[in-house]
Amino acid sequence: MTRHACTRPAKAELELKGPIGEYLEAVTDQWLLPAPAANPAILDMFADREREPRRDQVPWAGEFAGKYLTSAVQILRLTRSKALRRHVTGFARALIALQADDGYLGPWPEDSRLTGSAPNCTGEGQTWDAWGHYHAMLGLLLWYEESGDRKALKCARRMGDLLCERFLGDVSPRLVDTGSTEMNLAPIHSLCLLYRHSGDKRHLDLARQIEAEFAATGPEGPLAGDYVGTALAGKEFYDTPKPRWESLHPIMGMLELYFLTGEQSYREAFEHIWWSIAKLDRHNNGGFTSGEKAQGNPYHLGAIETCCTIAWVAMSVEMLRLTGNSVVADEIELSTLNSVVGLHSQSGRWVTYNTPMDGVRKASAHEIVFQSREGTPELNCCSVNGPRGLGMISDWALMEDAGGLLVNYYGPGTMEAAVGKTKVVLSQETEYPRAGKVRIAVRPSRPRRFALKLRIPYWSERSSVRVNGEAVDGVEPGKYLILERKWKRGDTVSLSLDMRPHFWSGEQECAGKVSMYRGPILLTYDRRLNSMDPDAVPELDALQVRLKSVKGQVHRIQPWMTFDCKASDGTRVRLCDFASAGEGGSPYRTWLPIAHATAAEFSAENPLRSSRPQ
Repeated sequence: MTRHACTRPAKAELELKGPIGEYLEAVTDQWLLPAPAANPAILDMFADREREPRRDQVPWAGEFAGKYLTSAVQILRLTRSKALRRHVTGFARALIALQADDGYLGPWPEDSRLTGSAPNCTGEGQTWDAWGHYHAMLGLLLWYEESGDRKALKCARRMGDLLCERFLGDVSPRLVDTGSTEMNLAPIHSLCLLYRHSGDKRHLDLARQIEAEFAATGPEGPLAGDYVGTALAGKEFYDTPKPRWESLHPIMGMLELYFLTGEQSYREAFEHIWWSIAKLDRHNNGGFTSGEKAQGNPYHLGAIETCCTIAWVAMSVEMLRLTGNSVVADEIELSTLNSVVGLHSQSGRWVTYNTPMDGVRKASAHEIVFQSREGTPELNCCSVNGPRGLGMISDWALMEDAGGLLVNYYGPGTMEAAVGKTKVVLSQETEYPRAGKVRIAVRPSRPRRFALKLRIPYWSERSSVRVNGEAVDGVEPGKYLILERKWKRGDTVSLSLDMRPHFWSGEQECAGKVSMYRGPILLTYDRRLNSMDPDAVPELDALQVRLKSVKGQVHRIQPWMTFDCKASDGTRVRLCDFASAGEGGSPYRTWLPIAHATAAEFSAENPLRSSRPQ
């Protein structure tokens, strides 16, 4: 097997404080714990699959339980909440008990299982049944890795075995023939993950067979996305046969095949697709897709769906594990601190379906209420998936490689991992991203030599680092600063990042407007904080803008951070972080009238296209 460049330490312990810690607590208390009781059909739909009258269900109904379990496990990694652990234990046990004798774990009647259609499926009757099994397998495998619950592994394995019995080899229909191929080919990913635990060659063989089916065609053209062939031919992702967001999950399976087989074409295709999305479809707020698919236009004003952004962050975590490129970690931070936090209400009770660049925020339970059913009044694809964006911080905040530890997440709290047999605790004192100074106390259980690698964001042109008060050379933006030494208790690292504003000049639908950032945070006009209405925001000047931090209560729904600046005509404009914008239902804008902002081209060194006026 091919090694990852870096990965999450197996027994990492993280305790995040500050605003992110508050969001984690709120989501746990107000969504993860009450959701199954408030939406009992999240499990009852499996119990009722053979009962009359049939439940009327959306094609993707089978995904809800798996997505919910995945979100809960990943957030549990960050909070170590005893209440949440007890809750997830019970939920997983109840889900496992609903598995059919043949390994099936979906909501459809026996004659419809894994066929791609069912008589009680809303719309045209095309089910995303294999997609539902993918999410259930993913959640159960994560729970097994977290808890050691072998019943969870057995349940996932029985699902994998069923898929092999139905689709492995020269059979008809093939999995690709069951329709909705962006979705129903996703088990390639969970089969690869399962193979790491099972060692059953059939699981790997079916994954490879699914990859071959990527290129399948029918009388009307491609049946699937041909992710390998189109990428190796240099096609941009938006210009491929299946550019919907669900394709990112089979694409992650393609990458897992690289790790398992060493086949370079899989790696090359994955990297090409990731960079294509970063260039052409990742928006200024870190969100992905317009109208649920890649459009080849980051300025496109179509809906930026929650599930799409979650898939993008998951794919980016895999890109970081593959490459160890700190710029990828910068991208994950951009998406997480803006779109992921922004798609959550501060209460933790709801998430959005669409988190637009300019507009308003609406609860997914309102905007996509068509997914609501008896027994699941709050369930939709986004409500169960959104919390995963916060949970995935556990995957990238602190990582390890062959040389030591990589610090990607900056924020108050502690992170703990083992280097060899030495326990290392890293405690951060900081107001980041409100401010640019980060102090890290390094506390190994005994003196030990290892490399501590600090992410220096590419937007931080002027950064400085001190170890025990002594300045360190070689600090470069867009790279990890490697601090290799014999660390001992009492050592400290002080990091100062460049928090001067930087600007992205808009094009196409956003031509003539500019987005302004402070560090990784997209600054946003919110009507509730200003006297002028959105269409009357006065022009700012990039050459003269000065941001004055506003502390204390500025509104009854308090933003994460607030800054005042003067427009060219002297008017005060109050800006807040994107994540807080529109919290009370007010309209907001991220594309603003700003003069003298310098345009920058997309590059691997500056994927945000931001610059500072000279």
